[in-house]
Amino acid sequence: MPTLSEILNELNSTSGVAGAASRALASARASANPGVGQAGGAATVAATGTDLTLEVELDRRARALADEIIRQRDAAARLASFGRIFTQFQEGDVVANQQETVTKGIFSGDIGSLTTFFSSSTQTSTQKRYYYEVFQSASTAVGAAPQFAVSYGHRLGSGSADEGGQVNDTPTKAIYSQYRLILLEPNDEKFSIGGVDTDEIYIINFNRARMRERLDEGNIEINIAPLSGSGFTNLTHTGSNVRIDFSAGAKKPVRLIDDSSIANATVGQSGKKYNIVSGSIEYGVHNSSAPHYYGLLYPQMGIAILDANRLDLSSSFNTVTGSEVAGDNAFKLFVAMSGAAATFTDASGDKLALAARNSEQVKSTHYFVRVKNGEYNFSNNPTFVTGSNGDINQPTFIKDPKTYVTTVGLYNDRQEMLAVAKLSKPLLKSFTREALIKVKLDF
Repeated sequence: MPTLSEILNELNSTSGVAGAASRALASARASANPGVGQAGGAATVAATGTDLTLEVELDRRARALADEIIRQRDAAARLASFGRIFTQFQEGDVVANQQETVTKGIFSGDIGSLTTFFSSSTQTSTQKRYYYEVFQSASTAVGAAPQFAVSYGHRLGSGSADEGGQVNDTPTKAIYSQYRLILLEPNDEKFSIGGVDTDEIYIINFNRARMRERLDEGNIEINIAPLSGSGFTNLTHTGSNVRIDFSAGAKKPVRLIDDSSIANATVGQSGKKYNIVSGSIEYGVHNSSAPHYYGLLYPQMGIAILDANRLDLSSSFNTVTGSEVAGDNAFKLFVAMSGAAATFTDASGDKLALAARNSEQVKSTHYFVRVKNGEYNFSNNPTFVTGSNGDINQPTFIKDPKTYVTTVGLYNDRQEMLAVAKLSKPLLKSFTREALIKVKLDF
């Protein structure tokens, strides 16, 4: 049970209440013991039992007075709340600096898998020597947007011709050098896949704006259809000769995922790095004790590197590697990926699409809006009242008003609106109903 001093300290928190309590307590003391404190008075209490009786009576009267003052204060607060427009957040109502990981499909419309692939009709022939930009629909259609780009790089410049007549200035060498500088450590000259160095790579580079902070490892799947490379010589497997192999002895599509489910990432100057191995999102890594390595995934860079030698063996890419030859190898990767999504399905009947999701850390502040039963039961909407006297429009609202909460506004101390939260559906409010609404503000 609280002591008398604790009660008075509580009352001190309300302006004017402490003074009234103090004056009433002094009056109680005077009436219970009129001799104490009077000028020239000589009355004293000689018996200890009498002292205790007086103290008990003083405590009883003070508690009764405190209870009455608290009741009046609460009643005044309830009355004030009937016409309340703003409510101050109390301690514990605002929970700041909350973090969570949010993932979404990386392709247009927040879709997690891409089944249709279109190259750009506006790219120049010079640009296509370096990369092909891939859209989800015809590049000139309404709503079309770049999703990712594919390219091919060779450390020594093979598979493409010199640009502008300069020796050793080929697109494939420029591509390999560019990604080496972006992804590898300063002293590394070659990409190493499955412990084996490679001079030639295929690249999938996701659109930066779609990637947000990073790719969501564990939710990436690349499907590669077999190509017609086995039916052509190396230098002639280009252009219109590049197509999906539907022959009786054709190889099966290759399904690739990252190995984040069985191995930790290695971390370098380009951030985290995972291996790309044979497997699927649905069934996991194929032969997890001895995975088949196909490439590297750099989720924070949004880049997947594939070993051209592995694709030659498993999918008959027959990558053109001659010198001073326009191999157009990047087009092979475009055909293989688009062909897999268009013509092949898994055991469940789902198309072998390109699957990818983005991921980002979102900081949030949670505001808990507590609406008590006596609050916000009236409205400033003109339809709520009628006549020049402002009578309540609906007779049934006279003793039992009802409103519907549809919007929560967040204001600063100057009553300037900073944010608005909309409820998914109107919330009924009355004297018999209370509400707790959580507003989440993401940054």
